Amino acid sequence: MSKIIAHVEHREGLRIESLDFAYGESLILRGIDLAVQAGEFLALLGPSGSGKSTLLRLLAGLERPTSGRLTAAGDPIDGPGTERAVVFQHYALFPWMTVADNVAEAVHKAHPGLARSERRARARAHLERVGLGEAAGRYPFELSGGMQQRAAIARALALESPFLLMDEPFGALDPVNRAKLQDLLLAVWQGSSPRPTLVFVTHGIDEALLLADRVAVMGANPGRIIRDYPVPFARPRERVALYQDPGFQRLREEIAETLDADTLTRLDANPEAGFHAANQGARYV
Repeated sequence: MSKIIAHVEHREGLRIESLDFAYGESLILRGIDLAVQAGEFLALLGPSGSGKSTLLRLLAGLERPTSGRLTAAGDPIDGPGTERAVVFQHYALFPWMTVADNVAEAVHKAHPGLARSERRARARAHLERVGLGEAAGRYPFELSGGMQQRAAIARALALESPFLLMDEPFGALDPVNRAKLQDLLLAVWQGSSPRPTLVFVTHGIDEALLLADRVAVMGANPGRIIRDYPVPFARPRERVALYQDPGFQRLREEIAETLDADTLTRLDANPEAGFHAANQGARYV
């Protein structure tokens, strides 16, 4: 498989500078410095307890840093905003609304002046993009988990945000539906013009290397970025061919060794962490 560095666009993206975050006396994140270029797909990869989801919540404006600075397109992040769409692991659809109405609500936030008929037409178009056109009139409880997550992605796309933040969005799905939604996400992101800047939280090395332009590896206790890996594989990526590529296998092993080394360092510093930390490596798949 040929190797190229993925192209990213020359617009301002996300920037994190000297960020610390604590809950009371517990330091969760320490010394985070990270820049995400506009149009780039960044994966945040790390074990449980490394602060991946907390960092995403900070980028979403759902938490405030203890110290440091966050910006989106050069503007300070000081709270939630429609320019930063978020997709959580647990769908978060309004259960009393149909799928179409859930998405139409996001269209309304992006375009408050649109007539109701136009909002619904745009909602239907977003649902078609994720293969849910026929489910527009159904309620969330009538959908499978994979279909609910498709609806959540459609709702995020309906905001037309330049930044898309995704917190382990496929973590609760079975392997078949996870693969389908990974392919869907890539198709939608690669087909957008301009592409949104995407930050994707995962604990899976394979998922990170399949999806992302770059992987920021996080260590735990406290959370911090320990390595930053460019992903040099050409797009579009075909799963089977990629996984068989020797370059993919070498990079996968290098990232796994980085995570294992951080785990061992923490065990040496705190032997009582023991079994839980030692077995984090089993989740990096």
